[in-house]
Amino acid sequence: MSPEQLIALDRREFLTGVVGTAAATSLSGCSAFSRDDDGQTNAIDDERARELAEEYAPTLVFDDHEQWFPTDPRPYEREQEGATVVDGFDALDGYTERSTDGEAPPDPTVFYHVMEYEKSPLAVVQFWYYSVFDQFTTNFHWHDWEVLHVFVDTDTEAAQLFVASSHSGRVPNNEFLDPGPDLAPRVLSELGSHSSALSLNDIQNHFQRFAFEDTFADITNSAIEGLEDIANIPIAYGLPRDEGSRLPYTVPELDGQPLYEHDRLPSVEATDLIADQLTIRSFADLTSPPGDLPERSTGLVFEPGADDVEGSVAYDLVSTTELEHIEEFTGPQLSFEFAVPDYAEDAIASHITTVGVPWDQARYTDPAADITEPNHRAALSDRYDAIAEPSPSNMVLASLSELVSDGDAPEGEGLTTGDLSVEAVALLESEPMAIPTFGGLAVARDVPAGDHRLTVNGAGVAPHSESISVDEDETGPTAAGVEGQIPLVARENAVKLDVDPSTADSELSTLAIEDDFAGRIYEAPLTEKDGVYLHRGGAFTSEVRDTEGAIGAYRVNPDEESRVRLDELKTGKGSLANYLADVATETGAAIGAIADEREGRDSGGGGSADGKENAVRGLARALEAVAEAARRAAERAEAGNGKRADESLDAVRTRLERVETRLREASGDLPGSLERATDNRLEQLDRRSEQAKASEKL
Repeated sequence: MSPEQLIALDRREFLTGVVGTAAATSLSGCSAFSRDDDGQTNAIDDERARELAEEYAPTLVFDDHEQWFPTDPRPYEREQEGATVVDGFDALDGYTERSTDGEAPPDPTVFYHVMEYEKSPLAVVQFWYYSVFDQFTTNFHWHDWEVLHVFVDTDTEAAQLFVASSHSGRVPNNEFLDPGPDLAPRVLSELGSHSSALSLNDIQNHFQRFAFEDTFADITNSAIEGLEDIANIPIAYGLPRDEGSRLPYTVPELDGQPLYEHDRLPSVEATDLIADQLTIRSFADLTSPPGDLPERSTGLVFEPGADDVEGSVAYDLVSTTELEHIEEFTGPQLSFEFAVPDYAEDAIASHITTVGVPWDQARYTDPAADITEPNHRAALSDRYDAIAEPSPSNMVLASLSELVSDGDAPEGEGLTTGDLSVEAVALLESEPMAIPTFGGLAVARDVPAGDHRLTVNGAGVAPHSESISVDEDETGPTAAGVEGQIPLVARENAVKLDVDPSTADSELSTLAIEDDFAGRIYEAPLTEKDGVYLHRGGAFTSEVRDTEGAIGAYRVNPDEESRVRLDELKTGKGSLANYLADVATETGAAIGAIADEREGRDSGGGGSADGKENAVRGLARALEAVAEAARRAAERAEAGNGKRADESLDAVRTRLERVETRLREASGDLPGSLERATDNRLEQLDRRSEQAKASEKL
């Protein structure tokens, strides 16, 4: 198998296994677990540090559309109130001007920093690379620092672990345990964000998540466990565009204008940001996810000492000690050009302003703090006393799909889940952190115990928001949604369902939504006032539960509505009986229309030729009888007569059995889609009638 075939297979397997499934979501979190401190580190002598840096100096591979390459920030430093700072305006404008005037990226530089643990023969070579700007879907900010850690055994001089920094401290890094003597560090830089993936096998310049045949994967991160639909997917942030997924970029704003129009950036034009073909100007204005975003392609390659090689740039290797006089990287908060939830923009300001100074970060002196894979930390802990064992920890996992019309359902009356065609953004309100997806998966580490609100947004889809709760003692996956499913809806098909629990007859706790064909698509704690986006092509059951466990159900058919409101909600026999009547009436009317059409065609409107009712008409009348008994049960429940209401519900059960018989008799005489819809609804009616009979609340 050729390398090109292997890459294609890797992408196809990944997309089929993650994006192409009925996507699942698990939400979990961890309490405030803490691990023991790692051992003390010390800087090693300059000569030895330089030797190690030269030995493990990485190759850095960039996207063909990249604008901001690793450079030296010192040309842009200045004194400000007695402190040495690098101002974002100075850096971005100065770098852009020099890039425009020159043939090569200005001052290509990678900085190194080497620490050694006191109690163990373990050194870590850090490679820090600075870019003047970060432009990504989930965030953007002045300045950007990324780091690669190479853990080296000083007795054997063998590399133990590569750790390449990903999008933020809340998402897993890309790591490789025991690379061996033949694997030199090779980093693939995410376009715009510079998040670092690895490319270590013989298929260079591509990120490979899975091992195939004789080719190993580029990461050794462990796989997701406990979620059947997405099990065995390694948890790491690679390059979605390299894996065949679509990833739209956005344009940062400052003072209400695109950044390139600011008067302090005279050298910056629109063409100096991420290319238009990869950029969207508004999440909200897109009616459907964009489908024409290009995949990743390789551009410049940065290598130490790469002279006169086409497409390669030689970079300088400089100690970070030459930068430690810089006290701050500054710049004002930027804004998203697209709409985000009200709380989000200020809450995630750290993502859209500047980054911290590396030498003030914990990982600068304790590189093991950047190990995000528990199995990798455990392996190093077994080998070296200085490395603490991993602490119990859980993650937030979200896998997203899109609700689309089901071809097996009557038109406008049933849905299924399909591929989410573009990557999305997830936010946790209580722990504000912008989390990008890879292949439709979003992963956040170390979410503390307590109540959280998960919000998901994406280009061309309606936002999704739900409440989740993580128990204090929780150490494993905590399911949210419906068996982990979070399906999104294209804006052109989205209808807002507003649910106001303050108008209910009891204290409501949970809201769930089911579609006749897609099944249960939403389930979450019900907050003070909640809203869910539905697909106008579905036929839905909205279920509410109160704190006493009583259930209420409501039929929702959005069709051409722009907004649907549920208020004055009730739980108990009356609510469920009214629901039974609504669904039986709706289904009976659709089947009756078929009977009318056929009888009129066959005998001019006077009934069938032999004077007998046909099977379709019998089914319609059986459903009408169910609706009649259900209405009577609702009336008796609302009048406070539970005994008589149960008698009517018994009649509903008996008449539903007759509907089952009539449906079998009519099989083949109904349009296939309507027959399947009736069968699905009959299961729903059976279940809700049982709930109504069992309900102690009227």
